Parts: sequence; C-alpha cells; structure tokens
Amino acid sequence: MKVDFEIPKHVGIIMDGNGRWAQRQGKARVFGHRAGMNRLKGIVKTASDIGISALSLYAFSTENWRRPKAEIEALMGLLLEYFNKEIDELHENNVKIRHLGELSGFSDSVRKAIINAIERTKNNTGLQLCIALNYGSRLEITNAVKAIAKEVKENSLDIDDIDEKLISSYLYTKDLPELDLIMRTSGEQRLSNFLMYQAAYAELIFVKETWPEFSDELFIQTLREYSERNRRFGGL
Repeated sequence: MKVDFEIPKHVGIIMDGNGRWAQRQGKARVFGHRAGMNRLKGIVKTASDIGISALSLYAFSTENWRRPKAEIEALMGLLLEYFNKEIDELHENNVKIRHLGELSGFSDSVRKAIINAIERTKNNTGLQLCIALNYGSRLEITNAVKAIAKEVKENSLDIDDIDEKLISSYLYTKDLPELDLIMRTSGEQRLSNFLMYQAAYAELIFVKETWPEFSDELFIQTLREYSERNRRFGGL
C-alpha cells in the first residue's frame, strides 16, 4: 500500500471504547474487547504496509488491574489468543514485537507468551509493534529515576552527565524513533498515563469512533491529518 503524504515514524494509539461499544449493543464488555482484538489485525497490517517504523499500542495499563476480576481474566485470555493466532503471520511479515511495561503481575502463561513473541521476532527488521501491557508512564519514569539514582550512588554515573538523552535511554522506548503522533479513539481527550515523557512534542489526534469502529480507512485519514500539521517543536 502506498500513500501520497508523509507518514510518521512512530505512532502511539490509545485503543479506547471497546466496552462502551459493546454496551451500546446490549452485549457484555468482553464482546467489545474481542471486537477490538479483531480490529487490531487490520491496523497493524496497514501500519506495516505503509512503512511506519514503530506502532505503540496501549493494551493494558497499570490502573487496569482495578477492573473486575472476570474482565481482567477475559482480557488475559484474549491476549493469549492473539499471540497464538497471529504470531506466525506477524513473524512472516517481518514484524518485531516489543513489550512496554512490567512483566510482573501476569500469570506464567501470559508472561511466557509475551517473552516467546519477543524472542521469536527479535531479529525482524520491519514494523516494531510495541504492546504496552501493565504499562504506566509514571511508573516508567519512576523506575528510570531509581535506576539513574542507583548508578549515581554507586559512582558509576556522574550527576552532571544526566540529560534528556540519558533519561530516554532508561525508558521502555529506548532505541525507538521519537514519538510523532498519539491518537485516541472513543472521543476521550486525555493521555491516561501513556507515554507522557515521550509525548512532549507529539501531535495529538482524538477521534469520536470507538476502537472496534476504527477502520483501516479512518486510520489512513487520521495519518493524513497528522501530515497536514505544522510541527514547529517550539520554534517558528
């Protein structure tokens, strides 16, 4: 697939509205989560086909553990299903899986599925598919500060060497391109603890459609809107 506009190198998506989409149809929230998982395949393929370098997807936040146990279990089941069903095709299409977040808190089966996907695709050179699971930007920054402070305390790092580049190297997104765009579905207009440090100069686009309604065509349309933005990075 070719597009006639400049595409961002790194796109983040807050995939919001699965539960509300299902409830509007009189169905359980898990029905919406399954629809959201099915929608994911088209978006990932489109991102890969048009040459986006990195796609970071907010799949499960550190705050999502507060949801009802049954919903969490359903989400974990869908996660396992996604990796089991899609990993072969993702690997064949040269997609590299990365995990943003903490592996602690997951069951052994989920943790193994994440690690297996990362290991199997680690040498791929195409789209970097970064799945944020048990992710929170505040926790990410806190962990980075602790790691840096530890090195300073042990005299392996001079405090005057701490700069933005060094801080970035302690984040989950190290070695990824700078974040160009965050889009969020379902009409909500907030970052919800997603890539807050990385989003300093990212463009933000909020669409009213829920994630299950976010078609490949709408994805392209949103990317086109991004290409029409005048990014000045604080300059003129």
